[in-house]
Amino acid sequence: MVLGIPLEFYFFALILLFVALFHNHVLKTALIGLTIVTIYKIFFAGFKTGAGFNGFIIHLSHEWVIIINLLCLLVGFALLSNHFEKSNITDKISVILPDGWKGAFVLLAFVFFISSFLDNIAAAIIGATIASNLFNKKVHIGYLAAIVAASNAGGSGSVVGDTTTTMMWLAGVPPIQVLHGYIAAFVALFVSGYFAAKQQESYQSIIRSSHSGRSVDWGRIFIVFFILITAVVTNVVVNIKFSDLSDYFPFIGVSVWIALFILIPLRKPDWSIIPGAFKGSIFLLALVLTASMMPVEKLPPASWYSTFGLGFLSAVFDNIPLTELGIKQNNYDWGMLAYCVGYGGSMIWFGSSAGVAVANLFPEAKSVGRWIKEGWHVTFAYIVGFAAIMLIWGWHPMLIAHK
Repeated sequence: MVLGIPLEFYFFALILLFVALFHNHVLKTALIGLTIVTIYKIFFAGFKTGAGFNGFIIHLSHEWVIIINLLCLLVGFALLSNHFEKSNITDKISVILPDGWKGAFVLLAFVFFISSFLDNIAAAIIGATIASNLFNKKVHIGYLAAIVAASNAGGSGSVVGDTTTTMMWLAGVPPIQVLHGYIAAFVALFVSGYFAAKQQESYQSIIRSSHSGRSVDWGRIFIVFFILITAVVTNVVVNIKFSDLSDYFPFIGVSVWIALFILIPLRKPDWSIIPGAFKGSIFLLALVLTASMMPVEKLPPASWYSTFGLGFLSAVFDNIPLTELGIKQNNYDWGMLAYCVGYGGSMIWFGSSAGVAVANLFPEAKSVGRWIKEGWHVTFAYIVGFAAIMLIWGWHPMLIAHK
């Protein structure tokens, strides 16, 4: 320890600092950081699961489902977004959206809506794909941050809209106890959405497609919906009927790939995009695995102000282990916690899997400085949304009996 703080946290802080400063080398930084932390844990500090190499292997056996699920979803949804883009559906969307900033805001509201029942990675990728076509690939960084924020906000009040809320559901939190997270989420959507839409209007307004007469490829639209429905159904069925198995196999990620392969005869995916999506995904997985090795044994006592702080921590520290610790600690206001750890990850591009997925599509977003500066409204909206839920709902913790 140094000044009472475990050395692992200094390593993790340096990794995040280097990612922020050298955004053109984020993958190399994350992998080197993961290697250093792993070696230190194996030979010096040990793991919660034991010391040495055996402790590391046992630790991996606990984390591999989350890692493989994220990998399958990030790469699988990248292929899905390509099907969506080639379907020509955005030509029709550009015609029906309102002019100016209102059209940009409607798109953010759409991302929010679909994220309430889809995985936030899929919602963010679909939103970013539509934006790329609507604005002729000229999308403001602040608007990209708002897309990620909308996807994370949309899932914060639904137990099937985000991994963290699903974890709460599995632990015994009734879905109704998460629903009020939407109080903060709706406010955050309107605050961030307004400023982001105005940014986008000044940067590049909606371009009405000159190809609006092109026919929609309904085969690709069917593929998109089939894959999304497969993911949603798998999530619900596994969590309701086979919750005891959910920690032992990446059901959702694998179901997405099974659906992709089943539908190859209908339309062949563009396999050429896999290397780029895989490379971007490995960066996130390296950070997630490094974060999982941090010696965070407990969180501060559950309170509204500690929950508020977790939102800022979630911007740099994966929200899955934070949620897991919150569930173990118990007695949180679960809707408030869901909003904070979910939306909070939007404040930095690598703070959530949705942010990494969008940054894979728009490499210029891989700048912490630009994301914070141009997406300032995301942080502001987080604070305003939290104030709203405190004023309207208040702090109502609930003790759950763990399953």
